[in-house]
Amino acid sequence: MSTANKPKSPRSPPLPGRPDQLELGLEKWREAADRCSNAAVAEAAVGLLDDNRSRALLDAILGNSPFLTQCLLSDIAFSVDVVTKPPESSLQTAFETLEGDAGTTADTAALNKALRVARRRIALVTAAADLSGAWPLETVTGTLSRFADRAVALTTAHHLRRAGANGTLTVDPDDPLGRSGVFILGLGKLGAHELNYSSDIDIAVFYDPDRVSAPDPDRIRQTLVRLTQAVVASLQERTADGYVFRTDLRLRPDPNSTPLAISTLAAEAYYESMGQNWERAAMIKARVIAGDAEAGAEFLAMLRPFVWRRNLDFAAIQDVHSIKRQINAHHGGAAIAVAGHNLKLGRGGIREIEFFAQTQQLIFGGRAPELRTPDTCGALRGLAAAGRIDDATAETMIEAYHFLRTIEHRLQMVDDQQTHSLPEDAHALDVFAKFAGYDGVDTFTAALLGQLHTVEDHYAALFEEAPTLSGAGNLVFTGGEHDPDTLKTLAGLGYQDPETVSTLIRGWHHGRYHATRSGRSRQILTELIPTLVAELAQTANPDVAFRRFDEFLRGLPAGLQLFSLFHAKPELMRLVAEIMGTAPRLASHLSRQPSLFDAVIAGEFFDPMPGREALADDLAALAGKTETFEDTLDTVRRWTADQRFCVDVQFLRGMIDAESAGGSHSDIADAAVSLLLPATEAEFARRHGRVPGGAFCILGLGKLGGRELSTTSDLDLVFVYCTPDGAEQSDGDKPLAVSHFYARFAQRYLNALTAPTSAGALFDVDMRLRPAGAHGPLASSLTAFRDYLADKAWTWEQMAMTRARLVAGDADLGAAV
Repeated sequence: MSTANKPKSPRSPPLPGRPDQLELGLEKWREAADRCSNAAVAEAAVGLLDDNRSRALLDAILGNSPFLTQCLLSDIAFSVDVVTKPPESSLQTAFETLEGDAGTTADTAALNKALRVARRRIALVTAAADLSGAWPLETVTGTLSRFADRAVALTTAHHLRRAGANGTLTVDPDDPLGRSGVFILGLGKLGAHELNYSSDIDIAVFYDPDRVSAPDPDRIRQTLVRLTQAVVASLQERTADGYVFRTDLRLRPDPNSTPLAISTLAAEAYYESMGQNWERAAMIKARVIAGDAEAGAEFLAMLRPFVWRRNLDFAAIQDVHSIKRQINAHHGGAAIAVAGHNLKLGRGGIREIEFFAQTQQLIFGGRAPELRTPDTCGALRGLAAAGRIDDATAETMIEAYHFLRTIEHRLQMVDDQQTHSLPEDAHALDVFAKFAGYDGVDTFTAALLGQLHTVEDHYAALFEEAPTLSGAGNLVFTGGEHDPDTLKTLAGLGYQDPETVSTLIRGWHHGRYHATRSGRSRQILTELIPTLVAELAQTANPDVAFRRFDEFLRGLPAGLQLFSLFHAKPELMRLVAEIMGTAPRLASHLSRQPSLFDAVIAGEFFDPMPGREALADDLAALAGKTETFEDTLDTVRRWTADQRFCVDVQFLRGMIDAESAGGSHSDIADAAVSLLLPATEAEFARRHGRVPGGAFCILGLGKLGGRELSTTSDLDLVFVYCTPDGAEQSDGDKPLAVSHFYARFAQRYLNALTAPTSAGALFDVDMRLRPAGAHGPLASSLTAFRDYLADKAWTWEQMAMTRARLVAGDADLGAAV
């Protein structure tokens, strides 16, 4: 931005945006002075109203911020010092009082009160120093970060002493943090000393199991989880005195699956096997803020090779790029609506500056130690010094960062809310523009848009040659929180519950499923997600389809081969999306047996289905390679599932009609039933032999008999046998009488058809159309079968026999039947 076009600097202190609020605030200030028991303080407070410099600062606070007004009025003596003395003096008073009240107290309530009073005082000091222009941004954020450090340290020390007192940990009461083995990392803005005015704090609690001492070592983890909960409660629970910090523990390794306090061994194993590039980016800012400093330093040293890779392979660089590519970046010039704009996550916002620096730090920092600084502006200066960006780019990005962070602070000062979005209402925006230091919304808008477009241009140019992954909007699934623009993108695609979709995808990135355990699998999946999300959104119910796909993914034993296939052949991913969205039974079956998708990889998957003889030959060739009867059962089940899946998919896609599908399903069943008959006979004969001259056949009735089998049909079967006159028993080692032999054999064969194995189930079989139904024997002799149909069968049973056909077994017997 040229000097000629540069808007004038904002006013310090700013003008009061709400005159009515100012008048009420001034009245309450006078009332607070009247109630003050210290006459000197009361006189000084009233006198400030006649001092131009003091009055301007009071007007800026009372006329803009209900929260700061409350801070002023609740502690009139301290407030007088804030307005009249250098901010460093008031800050020292606040910290000294905190140490005196909370440093060694054994009373948790007293600790909590002291922390909250200190927080209110330091909030007032930093706001006054910011509004008056006494402190630059780095001093404001550094002061807020310093207080957060001390608050966490005091709170952790207090609860460690309590754990020592109640006997759950062995702790030195004079130095509870020292060699406790427990340490807390500050991450995010806290780690970089960049904490914003009403920020939550990102922390992670770790412990070295070799250093922690406890009477019951087996309960160390439970004890430290409870300690972490106590620390968090002391910091964020609201009391009559307010709160200290909202505390976020979601930047610890895999937060949905790990305890609040994590051992260093578990963390090391996670980062070595599952650590993601966005977690590397988070660890750029990590530092020990409380606890065992030596244990923390060793842990960070262990993490250094994970964060700062000296050699990045192509896949790792692509994954770093994908963090940026998932965001729908724009070059400046496109309209940005100032009203409601999110200064942190919106276009041209703070996050784009941070990502601009961090992505380049990850790629180049392994070989350039000067790029390893945690703070954003330091990183930008380092990139310029290393020749990665030019000096002008660094200067303009740093200027934009200062501007946007300052405006963000003003937003948060109003009501102590962790907000990043400008007011949407025109009047409210004009009021806020004055608090930001401008005369009104027009001058504020000009200044803001200039900075946003500058950031937008530099950010969009980063890795400009790489195609976007985001499609119609952001699709970012990194970090510890949902990206608002991503949720909007998902909602725009048709998802009713975008937060669930985002949560599940982020779980994939954490490697919670076998299919996403390898880094390469996750890298390819990152590339696939935009297309996958869009394809599932085309179905009738995107949310249901997405959950079915997640179930499918959960069942995969590995993902690299499938993801690579999807990447090479996007039409296969569309097929899976179609199955998940339109065929719930097929989707459920595929989720239970993801190996079915192996059939799709075969080149002939979409070829016309072969006839019965070809299917039988194919199955026979596979079964011929098996060594045991159990192997044969598994082979038949896998082959049948693959073939049925193929028919179902071809029917789903309209490649075949219902009649053809019914014929193919029947041919598949015929092949499976036929192959298992001789295999079962051979297995049965090992113990019981065979009946000399005997014959056995299988009739198919119902839909199988009419060759109209559907994907959900059971098999209506009837077993018939015949023996020569005079045959009495089988000829095996354990011979059976003829009727007993065929009854036992029929049961064994039925089990071969219906029993689930490691390869799943085969068919449901219905034997109720046999003579006498459920009361008759499983296998009928030819004579008994003929006599029953002639003399005893109901009309409906005779009708059922009109569809009977020979499916397997002795051809002569079948002809006789």
